[in-house]
Amino acid sequence: MEYTAETAAQGVQNVIRVLEGRWKLVILFQLFGGQVRRFSDLERAIPGVSQKMLIQQLRQLEGDGVVARIVHHQVPPKVEYHLTEWGQALCPALDALLMWAESTPSGLRSRPVETVQSD
Repeated sequence: MEYTAETAAQGVQNVIRVLEGRWKLVILFQLFGGQVRRFSDLERAIPGVSQKMLIQQLRQLEGDGVVARIVHHQVPPKVEYHLTEWGQALCPALDALLMWAESTPSGLRSRPVETVQSD
């Protein structure tokens, strides 16, 4: 597929929207490498996330086709999460972003991240 500057930017923006959220990247890194994690394991592995927020972020990732949920009908209920094939394909892209971030010029590393407020 051939891209124009506008279609390329729109495509990347659409993906960034999927990844937006304070906990989504942390969740993804917990699930990379074929990890299958129970909800309670994710909750323990991500300090500071509330149960409500974890559920919300997982549902969004599931709705976007990045994460799959397996419900085992037993008592007590057991719910597991794993990356879909498409979600697992994010690993090299996020690794590349991490390498890019590590190459940040030293003068820029200490600057605080600016937040953009929407109108």
